[in-house]
Amino acid sequence: MNNVIEKLRGIVVVSVQAMPSEPLYHEKCMAAMMKSVINGGAGALRVAGTRDVKNAKALFDVPVIGLTKPDKIPPNWKEIVYITPTVDDVLSLITAGADVIAFDGTQRKRPNNDKLENLIKFIHINKRIAMADVSTLEEGIAAKQAGADILSTTLAGYTLESANSPADEPDFELLKNLVNTTNMPVVLEGRIWEPEQVDRAFKLGAHCVVIGSAITRPQLITKRFVFRKEEK
Repeated sequence: MNNVIEKLRGIVVVSVQAMPSEPLYHEKCMAAMMKSVINGGAGALRVAGTRDVKNAKALFDVPVIGLTKPDKIPPNWKEIVYITPTVDDVLSLITAGADVIAFDGTQRKRPNNDKLENLIKFIHINKRIAMADVSTLEEGIAAKQAGADILSTTLAGYTLESANSPADEPDFELLKNLVNTTNMPVVLEGRIWEPEQVDRAFKLGAHCVVIGSAITRPQLITKRFVFRKEEK
């Protein structure tokens, strides 16, 4: 387990994900995207669903962070737990071969009344790494107490509890506070669009950095250019 955590140190992880309603969701497209980012230097992959976890493990010799999401994100997504919410989701990712299981590490109520501690217990029983996606310092501290191995800023700005997070850049303040307070490996994820932000994250003590939309979501990249043009 510690070997996987060490492999993540100082690298850029690329999140290769698409919703079922999006053109790139097709299996071959996702596999091609994974290969492209690995060729570009990604040191690990963060992927959603058992299909893509299995393909990532079969095709590449890098750590694979797995998670589950619903096929359609509900309108009240800021209020609910939807990233790997249950023990069953955890077990499906373990069976698929994920090295690291990423899950909602907030203190909000989970489906089936599953407890955060139980998810982490099942992850550890199966000798996998538990990555808690949090949105506040308090959630990070609680996730550490529950047994998480890694903390990630993934949910900063995406929960009601983190409404004060920056809207257009990573939550560097949360990263700094988690690093200084928890003495754990902390991942910066969310709203990373510039190489300089990656450099800043590592200077603040990030264990690794996860980049998603800026690399693997062409519809969001396109919107940034189109909307900027329309504003001029």
